[in-house]
Formats: sequence, structure tokens, C-alpha cells
Amino acid sequence: MLSTDKAQSVSVQVAQRVKRLPKGQPFSISRFTGFGTKNAVSKAIARLVNRGELERVYRGIYMRPKPGRYIARARPNPWTLLSLITRQKRLSLQIHGANAVRKFGLSTQMPLIPIYYTSGASRSVFIGKAEIRLVHAAPMVMQHAGTEVGVAISALFYLGKGGSTPECITAIKKRLRPEDLATLMTCKLPKWMSTVLKVEGVK
Repeated sequence: MLSTDKAQSVSVQVAQRVKRLPKGQPFSISRFTGFGTKNAVSKAIARLVNRGELERVYRGIYMRPKPGRYIARARPNPWTLLSLITRQKRLSLQIHGANAVRKFGLSTQMPLIPIYYTSGASRSVFIGKAEIRLVHAAPMVMQHAGTEVGVAISALFYLGKGGSTPECITAIKKRLRPEDLATLMTCKLPKWMSTVLKVEGVK
């Protein structure tokens, strides 16, 4: 077991590092690996939570409280939070097709419940009372997860063969950098998708 002095030292180190973290930005407790034993770090984090200096937003994930504009406390960004959760489980996270097409200006609809693709099993994550859904997607959809190329792939799969009109393909291509478009063309894609991407005049 750690001596009282060492335990206090871990607590001080953790507290000092926490003060330098941005408010409202979730982080994994694993970032304090090396500060001391897992038990000592957990106790230091728990003390900060009890003092109101940290907020537990999910298992093993915390953030410094940040006042919200219309609510008492701002909630963490879903993408940032889910990235931490999936990374802990060594899974990939990809933007859902409904949000991907919105990013390309092809839709204005927004799901009532945030949805994301994952390489893991489908499930719901609750942050307080707010639900976020993780939906399992095939490896082909998860290619280049978390990048602009991944967003394009997600959008194309969501649009489908019938919805991938020349206008939609043009909009997607215009938003991609040349190097991202080149990467997209080398991905493992269905034949119809490769075909519509290669159509002359759609740039």
C-alpha cells in the first residue's frame, strides 16, 4: 500500500493536472496512469468529484464542470465522449449516415436521438437521462472512421444506390480535399458506389 505521504502526493499531482484541463472536455481516468496505483488515482479523482471540481459523466470518464448557456451545466460533446468510450474498448466510431449527409448539405433532418456507427455491438449509452445510440456497422462502412473519408463513405451508404444522384456525388466531391478523394477511390466499396464516383463530369 502507498504511504500517507505518497497517497497525498498522488492526490496533489492529480489535482494540479486536473486544473489545467479545459472545462467541459471529457477525459478518461486512464490519462493519469503513471501518477500512482489505480486505487490511489481513483481515490484522488473521487475526492475531486466530492468537492465539485470534477463531474463523472460515464464509467471511468470525467470532466471539469462548465456552466451552460441555458442550463446549469454544459453536457459533453457526444462525439468526444463516445470516442473515449469506444477507444477504451478498442472499437471504432463512425458518424452515422443521417448526420453525414447533413454535413455535406444534402439534408436538414436531425435524428431525435443521436446515433453513431460502431464496430462493436449495437447498444444505447445513457449520459444522465440523455440516450445516445451506437449501431453496429459492417467493416466496409467503418473504413477510415473519424475522418472526412469516413464521413463520405457513411453518407454514400446512407444515400444508397438510388439516392446517390449526380447532384449528391458532386456535393460530396466538392467538400473533399483532393487527397481525401483519392483515398476514397482506393477504398473497398460496392461496385455501384465506385461507378458513380468515377462518372465523368461529376467532380
